[in-house]
Amino acid sequence: MSTSMAAGRQLALSARTAGWAGITLGVVAAYVALPPLLIRTPVVSLALAALGACAGVYATRQGETRLGWIAVAIAMLGAILGVVAAKSGESNLDRVFVWSALAAGMLRYATPLIFGAMGGILSERSGVINIGLEGMMLMGAFFGIFGADLLGSWFLGILVGVAAGALMGVVHAFVSIRLRADQVVSGTGINILAIGITGYVFIYHYGDQGTPSDISRVPSLTLPLVEDIPFIGEAIGRMNVLTWAALLLVPILSVYLFRTRGGLRLRSVGEKPRAADSLGLPVLRTRYLAVTASGALAALGGVFLSIGLLGSFNEEMTAGRGFIALAAVIFGSWRPFGALAGALLFGFSTALAQRLPAFSESTAVLFQALPYVLTLVVVAGVIGRSRPPAAVGVPYVKE
Repeated sequence: MSTSMAAGRQLALSARTAGWAGITLGVVAAYVALPPLLIRTPVVSLALAALGACAGVYATRQGETRLGWIAVAIAMLGAILGVVAAKSGESNLDRVFVWSALAAGMLRYATPLIFGAMGGILSERSGVINIGLEGMMLMGAFFGIFGADLLGSWFLGILVGVAAGALMGVVHAFVSIRLRADQVVSGTGINILAIGITGYVFIYHYGDQGTPSDISRVPSLTLPLVEDIPFIGEAIGRMNVLTWAALLLVPILSVYLFRTRGGLRLRSVGEKPRAADSLGLPVLRTRYLAVTASGALAALGGVFLSIGLLGSFNEEMTAGRGFIALAAVIFGSWRPFGALAGALLFGFSTALAQRLPAFSESTAVLFQALPYVLTLVVVAGVIGRSRPPAAVGVPYVKE
């Protein structure tokens, strides 16, 4: 009996190894045709991709279906990118694939997604679905720059933006927890309400002039020693303060959720609220606090967009980033580091799309939709396979 179990574990391990090997080969198939290697024949990329696809098929047949199909898909994508890159001009590739610039852009575009995803994890770990991340992020974007303009300080602007997002979190919590309304409908209502509030106040206060260009902005933090290191210095040597805050938030939230008593209580409320209540834990209050904190964190992502990244505000400027953050939560299986990986993936796709006009105008237009396509692929491929908190979306009625 023990021999058969050991053989089964060994087989599963070999299947997972093959799956990851297939993914790696697919990535390498594309990379070898890009700077700095620039191998100019597609044969190498096709050979590596074929090996990756074979490894994926093997993993699928041995029971690692999900990982195997991911390996096959990445191998096919690697083959396509490798062939396209091998047939493209070297000068175009050198302008687009500047890896340090892509890394810096990835972190920049991932920052609002990280804040939104961490907020989504807090809310859903407590048992409340938060579709309203988009609206909370939009409120933070507008009231962050509005506060910075009126009060003359980017720090006070952050506080105003966070307060606006937290207030929307309170509204969502009241409707979802106290009134026990459908949480998806409540979140959708939050998104519509945020569009209306920000649009009205923006037009009423700024009119056709738009926000001023001299508004106090969140500064960047320069690391003197790191700044001089090749590649690393160009990527992270000078980053916005809120980007550093987003990256630090991930391990802090992970430690809180899985290494502290408060995190255990929060997760128990999202998994078994009846049992948590029987032990004396305040289920409703915990959910209220989690959803409010969720709104505040999502608003921080919006604040970064307005007074950290762009220095201006446009109506509906979040452009679906709240939904992408929600997809990152699902991608990461409701864990902070997994959600970080999803946010970085979406951030890299956006950074790549921004640099593609130097390569091809038509390709650049197509790639503008890549983050949203990835959102659909991630949700379609992961949902149903990842286990959400057991009580998420279920209103709790105290007996």
